[in-house]
Amino acid sequence: MKPGARYAVFYCADELEQTLDGSGRYYESIDLIDAFHPQSILAYSLNGKDLGVEHGAPLRLRVERHLGYKHAKCVMRIEIRDRFDDLWGGNGGFWEDRGYEWYAGI
Repeated sequence: MKPGARYAVFYCADELEQTLDGSGRYYESIDLIDAFHPQSILAYSLNGKDLGVEHGAPLRLRVERHLGYKHAKCVMRIEIRDRFDDLWGGNGGFWEDRGYEWYAGI
C-alpha cells in the first residue's frame, strides 16, 4: 500500500438500481483501521462449505463494528485508496451517496 492509503473500497456484483455513474453497481468503503480490525472478516465459506449466493458469494465483508449496510456482499474487487471524493457520488458508498452516514459505527 502507498503511504497515503486510508480506505478500502469494495466493489460488488449487485445491481440495485441506476447509480450516479450509470453502472448500477453496489460499492462500499471502510477505513483501514476497521479493515484490519480483528472482528472484520472477508468470508468465502460458511460452516465448512463455499459461501452461497444467498449469503453473498463469492466474498462477503463483515465489519462487526458497523451497521449492516456496510457489510458488502458479492464482493468482486477491493481497491485501496487515499480518498473517494472522486468516486461516483463522492461519499464512499452506494447508500452514502444517497444520504446515509459514512462511518455507521455501533
